[in-house]
Amino acid sequence: MAHFTGSIIEESLVDTSVLEKVKIVSTRVEAVTDRHKTPWLEKWTIDEVHIPITQAKTVAAELSHSFDVSHSNTWYADFKNKLYHYVIFPGRVFCIDRSNEEQYNSAQQYGASLRIPSYMLDFDKREEEEN
Repeated sequence: MAHFTGSIIEESLVDTSVLEKVKIVSTRVEAVTDRHKTPWLEKWTIDEVHIPITQAKTVAAELSHSFDVSHSNTWYADFKNKLYHYVIFPGRVFCIDRSNEEQYNSAQQYGASLRIPSYMLDFDKREEEEN
């Protein structure tokens, strides 16, 4: 369990310096559609990242203060390993024990209170990362 894996959308950040603290293993670009709920953007640049266990808490905190909230509070990022799943919203970080359904429910309810579409809050609790 050497690292956490996850995704960060570059356009979600006003300060991208946090990306210097993670290892970007791949990048894909998606054209924005109505489903993305970000009509002010033309694309999402999605970085798949690895984050060292020792840096996870720091990166999560920095992400929570780096989101662009000028249009909405609907951004979030997440990363996980076999035991824990960080779900990061503007100004709030959930460090979820992956075996605890109640902790997932709390994060989903909080995300819904920010008006994040429910399909985006369907965190994959079952997937086991090989870290």
